Amino acid sequence: MWDFAKRQPSAVLLAAQLAAILIYPFLEEGAAGRAIFSVFGIAILGLVVLAVRSSSALTWVSVLLALPATVLLLIQAVTGDDALLPYSSAFESVLYFYAGGALLFYMLEDHEITRDELYAVGATFTLVAWAFAYAYVVCQAIEPQSFTAAVDPRDARTWMELLFLSFTTLTSTGLSDVVPIKPFARSLVMIEQIAGLGYVAMVVSRLVGLTLRATGRYP
Repeated sequence: MWDFAKRQPSAVLLAAQLAAILIYPFLEEGAAGRAIFSVFGIAILGLVVLAVRSSSALTWVSVLLALPATVLLLIQAVTGDDALLPYSSAFESVLYFYAGGALLFYMLEDHEITRDELYAVGATFTLVAWAFAYAYVVCQAIEPQSFTAAVDPRDARTWMELLFLSFTTLTSTGLSDVVPIKPFARSLVMIEQIAGLGYVAMVVSRLVGLTLRATGRYP
């Protein structure tokens, strides 16, 4: 398993993030659930650093961002207090953006498509979605009631609600019942919409073209 993780780090990261989407809804209630949530977040951070190592990006930068986030998540796991959540989310958001950029350059730096680069297509997309979700957490902490929803519209939105908003925005499906209502929150959502469209136009289309050319189906 460790050898596979070193050879296909993007695949492991993508699988872990998809598993997290299914697990997170069961961890939002209760101190034990929040502690597991924090520990799982630390594991994801480790996989992010491992994925960055497979690229030409500077690994020490990802470690420098992951260490304070890990410490803050450990404190949250031990104390069961979410007071530090905005601070850990800020570090995680920057780390995920950096890792997404690193994998992006990893996919675009040559004209050969490897199996790990194909997994990196999905891993990069989920990294960006996570990064914006953490940015929304920070935005909500700085300016309360930046987001509203059909259920309990004046309450702070949960992590899963903000992650749902991020995915629906990045994919341009527009299915979310969570919406930004403050100006800066709307600005973040607009930036994510641009990022989602640009990712499909620039990255996915290029990789599809290179794959078809490699199989002889594209002139």
